[in-house]
Amino acid sequence: MKKLFLFALCVYALPAFSQNSLKAIAAKKADSLQSQIIAWRRDFHEHPELGNHEFRTADIIAKHLKSLGMQVQTGIATTGVVGILVGGKPGPVVALRSEMDALPVTERPHVQFASTAKTTYMGQSVGVMHACGHDSHMGMLMAVAEILSSMKSQLHGTVKFIFQPAEEGLPPGEVGGAEEMVKEGVLENPKVDVIFGQHIISYIPTGTLVYRPGGEMAGVNGFHIVVKGKSSHGAMPWMGIDPIIISAQIINNLQTIVSRNINITENPAVVTIGAIKGGNRGNIIPDSVEMDGTLRSFTDADKKMLWDKVNEIATKTAEMQGATAKVTLGNNYPVTYNNPELTAQMAATLQQTAGAANVSVGPPVTGAEDFSFYQQKVPGLFFFLGGMPKGGDPKTTPANHSPDFFIDESGLTLGVKALCNLTLDYMAANSK
Repeated sequence: MKKLFLFALCVYALPAFSQNSLKAIAAKKADSLQSQIIAWRRDFHEHPELGNHEFRTADIIAKHLKSLGMQVQTGIATTGVVGILVGGKPGPVVALRSEMDALPVTERPHVQFASTAKTTYMGQSVGVMHACGHDSHMGMLMAVAEILSSMKSQLHGTVKFIFQPAEEGLPPGEVGGAEEMVKEGVLENPKVDVIFGQHIISYIPTGTLVYRPGGEMAGVNGFHIVVKGKSSHGAMPWMGIDPIIISAQIINNLQTIVSRNINITENPAVVTIGAIKGGNRGNIIPDSVEMDGTLRSFTDADKKMLWDKVNEIATKTAEMQGATAKVTLGNNYPVTYNNPELTAQMAATLQQTAGAANVSVGPPVTGAEDFSFYQQKVPGLFFFLGGMPKGGDPKTTPANHSPDFFIDESGLTLGVKALCNLTLDYMAANSK
């Protein structure tokens, strides 16, 4: 009886032992790939491409995935690439996602591999820069693909590597990003059970991971306001209806939406006007003014309230002055919502990977991510990876989207290990 008990104990322990062995192998391989990850990242950084134009980028990624023996699909949602790694044992389908696009930002060079790329974006000549870390995301996921491919026969399930274009949004009239990837079936054939993603942040210390159950990043709506008045000479404003004065009143009034309508002890929200255009001379009152803004919220109820209030304030303020205002909605990303059950299940994996002292639950983030479109269809976990050099000051560190954006590349292997371990642990816990 004692022998039988010991035999059963050994058999029960085998999967855990095997799992830990795989994770140890993955960690060792991640360390050995550090210089390659950095080389990939620097190459992408030096050759950035805007959303839906990631042709060189996608070609490099597709060739790498093919060299690993994967089934590779290209041209999804314009330039998207998907690699499918079928493990040697039955189990769930785990998706891992990286973005590929850069931003219309002119880099202030601080590194030898700084971007000098330029293009025309919405009629303006601009620089192109990986100012949000997507270059590092791609390098890390390419390494994860190489590591998991090397243990293919031992994987309990299938891994989908999703390299997505246009996360940063597109000019009016274009479609793309995660929403389009989902429409084109990226979560099907085989059907994805769960998806993991990460984002490097310049003001979070290197070596740390941050996550949040539930609503982690805000849902976003862009909006456009056109205020129409009546043109007149600047010396005789009583002869016209001044849309510039009215626009200033609208902007001020919009700031009361959050300060007087949102219970900030429950959910944060933001209403911002980021661009305004009207007139071309100081002595001419123009016919119209145009404004562009963004709304950020964490619940559907707050999202509707923000939109209703913006529309009401803009139209009524203009009407009071004898003008008109038309408000239209623009881009729309849902809340980046980490499935609570999945997050609770995988929190131990993050802690084991980085060390419990280096993993924390963060506050809601009013930035947005189109990873949320995947999470609307399947359970997902999105977390943040530290990129600030040790000893840095988060208050003075250039933020993501800055022309001075900078990350400590020594922390990239932690991101690789985290994605490998999340995949392996989820497969072990959910394989049949």
